[in-house]
Amino acid sequence: MKVLQICNKSPYPPREGGAIAMNNITRGLIKAGHEVKVLAVNTPKYNINPNEIPEDYKKSTGFESVYIDTKIKFYKAFLNLFSTRSYNVERFISGEFDDKIKQIVLSGKFDIVQLESVFVAPYIATIRKNSNAKIILRAHNIEHIIWNRLAENCHNPVKKTYLKHLARTLQNYENKILDSVDGIAAITQHDADYIIKSGHNKAVISIPVGIDQCTITKIDVEREFPGFFHLGSMDWMPNQEGIRWFLDNVWGKVIKEYPGVNLYLAGRSMPGWLRKLKMQNVLVDGEVENAFNLMQSKSVMIVPLLSGSGMRVKIIEGMACGNTIISTSVGAEGIDYTNDKDILIANKPEEFVNQIRKCVEDSSFCQNIGHQAKNLIIEKYNTDKIISKLLQFYTELLG
Repeated sequence: MKVLQICNKSPYPPREGGAIAMNNITRGLIKAGHEVKVLAVNTPKYNINPNEIPEDYKKSTGFESVYIDTKIKFYKAFLNLFSTRSYNVERFISGEFDDKIKQIVLSGKFDIVQLESVFVAPYIATIRKNSNAKIILRAHNIEHIIWNRLAENCHNPVKKTYLKHLARTLQNYENKILDSVDGIAAITQHDADYIIKSGHNKAVISIPVGIDQCTITKIDVEREFPGFFHLGSMDWMPNQEGIRWFLDNVWGKVIKEYPGVNLYLAGRSMPGWLRKLKMQNVLVDGEVENAFNLMQSKSVMIVPLLSGSGMRVKIIEGMACGNTIISTSVGAEGIDYTNDKDILIANKPEEFVNQIRKCVEDSSFCQNIGHQAKNLIIEKYNTDKIISKLLQFYTELLG
């Protein structure tokens, strides 16, 4: 089978959730014996130097990228208030990228074109005109839900109005795109059910992010206990929102009870307000070279997400490393968990404090949650099984 994978950011290097999810699909399809061609948008936010991509990766994926300046332009963003078009999507439209897609699909007969997110969906017309391939939307999130949740949690009336506008125009665009593709591979069953209930008469399947345990290099290090940490890309608005809420509403209560515990904040693009943060027992590490090494050196991952959609890849990775995860229901959405068995759920400040208290005061309880979490990943989130399921979906669409 020959697959063209069109990505809204480079899947390599796989340093954050979206890139990891895309790269796992790429590697999994190639491992299963299929041909994959990767075309990626190179953006200011997720900028990569094409010359630094390893030659073996380029050879196995035929990797190409096109730079698109997706930076928010104040004037265009303001004018979009008077438009029904989605500004989130418009920033990804490029004549050069459109020409590159046309060149690629005309030069090779593809069975499947997989669009990684709605942000590369503006190129569907070009694909249809120049190829008979089936078009699959890989829905990493229900995008408008993220913006709706951000708007709901925003207290600034001007910003709230604009976020609602972004959510509304993005929802209209998503609905249009869901009707124009041949199949939808949602990243969670929760998102797949939402799409089905929304009345879109398309083939829909749930294809979660998988983890191949052999890709985690085990390190000989004693875990810091309790060793609380948060790990995530901090240029993603929901991560900043969640950490600010946690620091404002939870952490002070924790260190009042347990003055000796530490919270480590790690992730790319750490904002200025966090880099300058001076808060008791909070250590801001910024971007780390190896996320798995950090996870194996600490015990408890904190995921205080208040908005978002899809699946938190870092939770899956943390579970695979045997971490105890304390997350909101929103953060853990899409994962087939059992609360108090393989994850700890907390939605209010006092619930977070209580779950943290259980971990600090009972190391065996904490270790057992992490052990059960690892078992869950091995059982249900094995990459080979997930790729096999995706290939079956492809085969059925191709008839």
